[in-house]
Amino acid sequence: MSLKSLGPLVLTSPTLRAVSRLRHAGLRRLTGRPRTLHAFIERDEPYSHLLLQALPRLAEHYPVEISWHEVGPPDRSAAPEPDKLAAWSREDARHLATAWKLDPTPQPWPQTAGPDAGDALRTKLGHYGSAMTWFEGEWYWGLDRLHHLENRLGGQSPLFSPIPEPDAASGGMLDVFLSLRSPYSYLAAMRLFDLAERWQATIRLRPVLPMVMRALPVPRSKRFYIVRDCKREAERLGLPFGHIADPVGIGVERGLALLVGEINRGRGRAFLQAYMTAVWSQGVDAASDAGLRRICEVAGVSWDQAGKDLSDDAWRAVVEANRVELFEHGHWGVPSFKVGDRIAFGQDRLWLAGRWLEEAAAQDQARTRNQ
Repeated sequence: MSLKSLGPLVLTSPTLRAVSRLRHAGLRRLTGRPRTLHAFIERDEPYSHLLLQALPRLAEHYPVEISWHEVGPPDRSAAPEPDKLAAWSREDARHLATAWKLDPTPQPWPQTAGPDAGDALRTKLGHYGSAMTWFEGEWYWGLDRLHHLENRLGGQSPLFSPIPEPDAASGGMLDVFLSLRSPYSYLAAMRLFDLAERWQATIRLRPVLPMVMRALPVPRSKRFYIVRDCKREAERLGLPFGHIADPVGIGVERGLALLVGEINRGRGRAFLQAYMTAVWSQGVDAASDAGLRRICEVAGVSWDQAGKDLSDDAWRAVVEANRVELFEHGHWGVPSFKVGDRIAFGQDRLWLAGRWLEEAAAQDQARTRNQ
């Protein structure tokens, strides 16, 4: 199933979201139930242990109760590289623990009804993952989305505000692995060049094929969550999102052919941002000549040049080499950001890439002084 059949304008409708919130709140008041955060946690999963510390902090500041539900790991279709995910989760949790002053080590386990009951409720409520909080119809992942939950609970200054990106100029090289079919890559693509200018860093775009085009299935519940989550994040970042024309298949291939060509000519930014804006917020069909031509016009790519790129299959070797390098560094998903030998995964981790650039610059300066 592609996003074309998901009704993205319905999934991302702010009006329908507001109606859903009012309906859930009304039912709660009618039944006299307290506001309850349902937390789905997995043993030995680093993000879950951070959530075990974070949600009680929220309960101290907001009139909510917490109901803990133990769950098993996500199905392989939702987490196709479990070993890589586990390794990255451990590393990432340490970074988050430092940023939010939490303990990255395992925490005392709360009383739950067991993983079978938790898995059943998680499925009923429409999710697949762990370290997830459900509140009256909406899901919030880990600590990264608690600020959305806090805003909904009435918090004026969230305890878990998004971690800001550094301001200092550091220089350096930032490799960006992304997919034209990834809405999270879209959110990153619309921000990373301005950040790189602030950091005086050089961006090297490393496009890869989407997971579904690499024989990695994406379950329906995951697609639904991603689209809704990206809508919230796009609103926070001031980006348009929701009028989607899923480019999966030929739309992605044609886009990659032109993107690789433009990267080689030193003009990757314009085409990437024009393409991403078109398919994720304007409903432009990149698989059609009319749609792709419209994207080219915005990006300043002549249609004659586009025709030459479309007739050249050299892009396939480029994106495969990018995928191989991504996997060699222990990662599988996009967007991912590489600084030296370190890679951070997720559009939420541009702040981490920026800090790595700062660290690399400081190390270079120290070496220069010691020479």
